[in-house]
Amino acid sequence: MNYHQLGKSPIKVSELSFGCMSLKGSKSDDRALLREAFDQGINYFDTADLYDGGENEKLVGDALKGIRKEVVLATKVGNQLRTDGNGWDWNPRKSYILKAVDKSLERLQTDYIDLYQLHGGTMDDPIDETIEAFEHLKQVGKIREYGISSIRPNVIKSYTEKSNMVAVMMQYSLLDRRPEEECLELLAKNDISVLVRGAYAKGLLLDKPVQPYLNWSESEVENIKGKLAALSSSLVERAGLILKYLLEQPAVTSIVSGIRKEEQLLDSLEALEAMGDWDQKIIQLKEKLPVNRYDSHRS
Repeated sequence: MNYHQLGKSPIKVSELSFGCMSLKGSKSDDRALLREAFDQGINYFDTADLYDGGENEKLVGDALKGIRKEVVLATKVGNQLRTDGNGWDWNPRKSYILKAVDKSLERLQTDYIDLYQLHGGTMDDPIDETIEAFEHLKQVGKIREYGISSIRPNVIKSYTEKSNMVAVMMQYSLLDRRPEEECLELLAKNDISVLVRGAYAKGLLLDKPVQPYLNWSESEVENIKGKLAALSSSLVERAGLILKYLLEQPAVTSIVSGIRKEEQLLDSLEALEAMGDWDQKIIQLKEKLPVNRYDSHRS
């Protein structure tokens, strides 16, 4: 397993990381899976206060409390659950963030969060106020670093200009190359890490039945998938090529893989270690695959 620096921070994270939202098994099985991932070299674990109404944070905290100093623990804030349990409301205000962090710390059974992320965001938000909250939490030691989880170019630009964030989590795959338009270069120039989610495009790039995705029709998805398959002799090699393509981008630090069961964990690890003529194949992918652009989500 390779490890890369998270932005300008001293934190180093595994290039394959564990997206905890997908955990849906028994608590004992999920705890065992998290510990197995750590034993296999994964040190970055990503959750959010929204997932299962906070229960996901509790699960992750309980599973990792014995190795807390050896892992990088990330969670998110901004989606305020309604008191009646019927959904949530967007709240990026400083007052809310300063209260929410204490609840996350309690659920995670820790006195600090390695990476605290705003779970979304728009240009209508009080961005300066949100940044003030994160900076204050850093100053008092409740978080080590902060970032945002966003696909909105203008929001990403604003935080890049105004804040000391170290990471942006964003959707990025061979079916969603929108980050290549401007965000990846901007973040690389500013030493801000990209944490990739959705690398396999809901499995459509692997073995899931073809269906429309973003602006691509079913036939266009089939075409892209076919070109990818032509460069890989097996499903493992195809998954490996996908991961190598993403990690080849200078801004990309880690692939956050949504893992639900041991088989998925082992398959992802095998794909990461797969051997191949990656450089040449990546060049061919860039030449052969169409590129999409953001036509919404800009603000």
